[in-house]
Amino acid sequence: MQRIFILFLLSIAAAWAQTPESPYLQNAQVGDRRAQYYLADTLFSAGEYQHAEDWATKSSAQGDMDALALLAQLKISGTVVAFQKAKSLAEQSVELGSKRGEVILARILTNTQAGKPNYPRAIKLLESASQDIENDSAVDAQMFLGLIYANGVGVAQDNEKATFWFKRSSSLSRSGYAEYWAGMIFLIGEKGFITINKLRALQWLNLSCLEGYDTGCEAFEQLRAPAEQSRK
Repeated sequence: MQRIFILFLLSIAAAWAQTPESPYLQNAQVGDRRAQYYLADTLFSAGEYQHAEDWATKSSAQGDMDALALLAQLKISGTVVAFQKAKSLAEQSVELGSKRGEVILARILTNTQAGKPNYPRAIKLLESASQDIENDSAVDAQMFLGLIYANGVGVAQDNEKATFWFKRSSSLSRSGYAEYWAGMIFLIGEKGFITINKLRALQWLNLSCLEGYDTGCEAFEQLRAPAEQSRK
């Protein structure tokens, strides 16, 4: 039921983003590149990838650095993944100073589907993006840094560093959220980056719960129950 409700909300967001009442649509239609980017980002968040790409393309054509980063993200978010094209777009956005671009490029550099990973550069990019806490990308940068250290592939596994970065990320969003996100990634895996590991999923979901994130508690209990039953 929760998933259906979330999908319902996302469909509303996508529809609203393209109505006259949208704070971005009118300005986007007359060529405001930032409005076009914000509209594209809203559509991307709602899962409307094709419409998001259309607006991001218009914005990036006018030189918007974050729109280039969004286009890169779209290339690795759809059913047909194009890492090399995504990397080129992300590199362009980073050259122009996009913090979102730094996060997306780091994601590409740590995924084996894009070629040989470059963890040192990825970490450097994420550390840079994490410093600008006024930028929304800082939350993602800190969260992703935590995940790199929690994963322990390409760098030594370091739960202390992972916890440090997760807590920093959660302090900018909601307490326990970054740990919940990490737990769910370990639960479902991410091709080319993280293999499924239910023990680590339990570890981070438990910490999310201890931090007071209710959804983390629910996910932890759902995952723990079958494990406990199998031991009986």
